[in-house]
Amino acid sequence: MKILKTNINKIDENIIDEAIEVLANGGVVLYPTDTVYGLGANIFDIRAVRNVFDIKQRSLLKPLSILVSDVKAIDLVAKVSIEQKKVINNHLPGPYTFILKKRKIVPRVVTSGSNYVGIRVPDNEIACRLARLFPITTTSANLSDEDVLSCPDEILDQLDCEVDLVIDVGELNSNHASKIVDLSGRNPKIIRK
Repeated sequence: MKILKTNINKIDENIIDEAIEVLANGGVVLYPTDTVYGLGANIFDIRAVRNVFDIKQRSLLKPLSILVSDVKAIDLVAKVSIEQKKVINNHLPGPYTFILKKRKIVPRVVTSGSNYVGIRVPDNEIACRLARLFPITTTSANLSDEDVLSCPDEILDQLDCEVDLVIDVGELNSNHASKIVDLSGRNPKIIRK
């Protein structure tokens, strides 16, 4: 495991490039978002995605959300209506996950076989840059059903395993995961506040 320390407000391109290389080669990266630290893997690498489930000790029946680099990239992985785009454009980038109908390009393992997928575009440049070549998983970096922590050292102790790379910006101000809003029905529905 490699730990790279950086400043959340000053992007180090070398760290971003190294993290993308790890992701491209099937690794899992612990990275900061605008809410909590997340676990990222290339969504097109089935083994890497399964490794995220293993690290979190998460049931394969509970889907993972995905992170894309910007709002425009959402169309690559999800079907978005004009009305849905209005809601999305008003809230992203930001601390929201939107549930949308997935495109076939999204592997079934990510969505646990569902036809829907959670999409994030966090207000965090590091996280968004990690997804500039391909979407990555985004799920809080904690054991399933355990506390969400905001400090990388505590997170690594809780996970009790090694991820391939850690982007450490220090303790985050939040330990609350993103709000989840289901946009798949007629009206937006809040799933998690």
